[in-house]
Amino acid sequence: MTDSMQQIPLATLDAVRKPIAEANGMPNAVYDDPAMFEYERDNVLGKTWAGLAFGSELPKKGFAKPVDFMGLPLAIMRNRDGEINVFHNICSHRGMILLREETEVEGMVRCPYHSWTYDLNGNLKGTPHIGGVGVHKAEGFVCEKHGLRKVRSAMWNDIIFINLSGDGVPFEEFITPLVQRWEEFTGNGGFDKVHVAPTGSAMELTVMANWKLAVENYCEAYHLPWVHPSLNTYSPLDQHYNLIVNDNMSGQGSYTYNLSDVAGTSLPQFTDWPQDKIRQAEYISLYPNVLLGVQADHVFSIILQPQANNKTLEKLQLAYVGEEACGDKYAACRTSVLESWKVVFGEDVFAVEGMQNGRKSPAFEGGVFSPVLDGPTHHFHQWVANRYAESMA
Repeated sequence: MTDSMQQIPLATLDAVRKPIAEANGMPNAVYDDPAMFEYERDNVLGKTWAGLAFGSELPKKGFAKPVDFMGLPLAIMRNRDGEINVFHNICSHRGMILLREETEVEGMVRCPYHSWTYDLNGNLKGTPHIGGVGVHKAEGFVCEKHGLRKVRSAMWNDIIFINLSGDGVPFEEFITPLVQRWEEFTGNGGFDKVHVAPTGSAMELTVMANWKLAVENYCEAYHLPWVHPSLNTYSPLDQHYNLIVNDNMSGQGSYTYNLSDVAGTSLPQFTDWPQDKIRQAEYISLYPNVLLGVQADHVFSIILQPQANNKTLEKLQLAYVGEEACGDKYAACRTSVLESWKVVFGEDVFAVEGMQNGRKSPAFEGGVFSPVLDGPTHHFHQWVANRYAESMA
């Protein structure tokens, strides 16, 4: 346990976990203390299923990509069968970083230090000169015991999830409550019907703020009239409702989302979407670090990649309904949708960065919550407080 952890009394966590009208928010240190960064990697994000990257970032079979996960070097590999696995990005020989840039792998993944080689399933295949010059085997050394260390992973909605600790709940148990909630809109297996298009599907945004503040901001609609004046015209605050799905999901919904009219788009829609709810949309934070949105004609996913205690990379990917929606016919519509979301998420930057700067003030002691409009944000604070308390037990 870090010194910073010892400075967070259990009573402080208990205050966060009180009913919303009596509760305080999490203390400044969990946002502003660099010492908390790796602690949270191992004890908050690492104990459950965290978003790592998108499958679309590995565009073909035989592709490999290094990813830094909160200071931990990982490698994502798509094998010859198209399956994706995640490994620790270190050679089993001397701990050398194996991959330094994304690449299409022609044959094997080769360590740049002593040229040990691995296949895309992480198996050690070559150990040149291990037994002396020209001798590529050594007595008692078994390659099968020294492959790459695998990280537990799963894929859903083109999001690659990882469970660093390896002892999280089965992924199906983790994701099923969300799938079941959204089946009403998307139909059975609805997320199998959406596709990432060659254009109008991706953007990245770097925010100088702690990753948790991005989640908190996304959870609630309270800030809409002041931070998102344009969005508030076609999805106003009084048409929003709070969502708490289960222990690890919360967010907001809108009864009158009508971007298609505002942006002049006419994209294909989910055929199972109830016509009496065609303007409804929902936005859910899937704890710890994935933000999701579903509308009748597209879905989006945001993976929050924590870069430091006060820096977060937001990776956004939009997906559209049916393969036809990804063609040239709808290119302009997709661009309009993406540009609209760029405006919305860009408007949030000053808010989360302002809160980050505010966490340097000793006058702020976690803040309080609106008992009506801050329910989802308080739910996330409780979830984080519970993870901290569990690590201290």
